[in-house]
Amino acid sequence: MMMMMIMMIMMMMTMMTMMMMMMMMRRRRRRMMMMMMMMMMMMMMMMMMMMMMMMMMMMMMMMMMMMMMMMMMMMVMMMMMMMMMMMMMMMMMMMMMMMMMMMMMPIK
Repeated sequence: MMMMMIMMIMMMMTMMTMMMMMMMMRRRRRRMMMMMMMMMMMMMMMMMMMMMMMMMMMMMMMMMMMMMMMMMMMMVMMMMMMMMMMMMMMMMMMMMMMMMMMMMMPIK
């Protein structure tokens, strides 16, 4: 958006300068000046459009990247959780087994 503002200002400046020059010029050169102005305007517009497109593309890319990262993170988290759960389960099982063993042992 900042770029857009700068572009706008630039356009205004060019326009002003052109107008001033036009006033100073004689009539036969005015047409040329007009043409030049038009060209300049077109160029500026094109530049602006390009900038906008680029910005949009960048934003999209960023969003996509973010999404991907999020997905990856989620997957990892899930995996970690699963692992933790498994570990917990294993621990529980071990504990249970130990308890059972202890119980089975004859008391002296």
